[in-house]
Amino acid sequence: MTTYVHDLDDPRRDAIVRQARQHFITEGYAGTRMEPIAREAGVSTATLYAFFDSKAVLFEAVIENASVDFDRHISAVHADVGAPREQLTAFIAAYAEFMGDSFVRSVFRLVLAERHRFEALAARFFERGRSDFGAVLMRMLTEMTAAGLLKVEKPSWAAGQLMGMIEHPVFFVPLVTGDEVLASRSVRQIAEDAVETFLARYGT
Repeated sequence: MTTYVHDLDDPRRDAIVRQARQHFITEGYAGTRMEPIAREAGVSTATLYAFFDSKAVLFEAVIENASVDFDRHISAVHADVGAPREQLTAFIAAYAEFMGDSFVRSVFRLVLAERHRFEALAARFFERGRSDFGAVLMRMLTEMTAAGLLKVEKPSWAAGQLMGMIEHPVFFVPLVTGDEVLASRSVRQIAEDAVETFLARYGT
């Protein structure tokens, strides 16, 4: 009889999830096997199944773990004190760094590829990062508008427009081209250009 382990702080669980993440990214869901993951994590196959009784459960744990990593990145982003241009550029450059990270794209590709198997999980994953970043940005825009520094009637629309100017060159183009087409501008330049366009529309 199998005894299932539910201790989220168990280091063996973390080791399994870390190894599984790399296998799912490089081999895909269908190509990933449980035995190599157990071996590389330094545990027996029985121990792996005690934590995760199926590959589907392990996959969900991997995506949740990636989401937690993304949350840590988001929580570390703080707007600089200063004029709107400086604050927005600092914030949106951090967002560009996040969205332009090759690992982030790899996880998104993995979730996209398995969306038909894990539709609810995929939907939560896609909305989580963008909404968390967006919430911070909307709060910034609301505060700047209240201070008379911007003219923003709908912070959610304005935040989506600014984030969209970042997402297209640093995330979506490399995502669909397999990283074969990368932006010629630096992340900082992309952020500065986006903020310049944004302020032309919403600045006072």
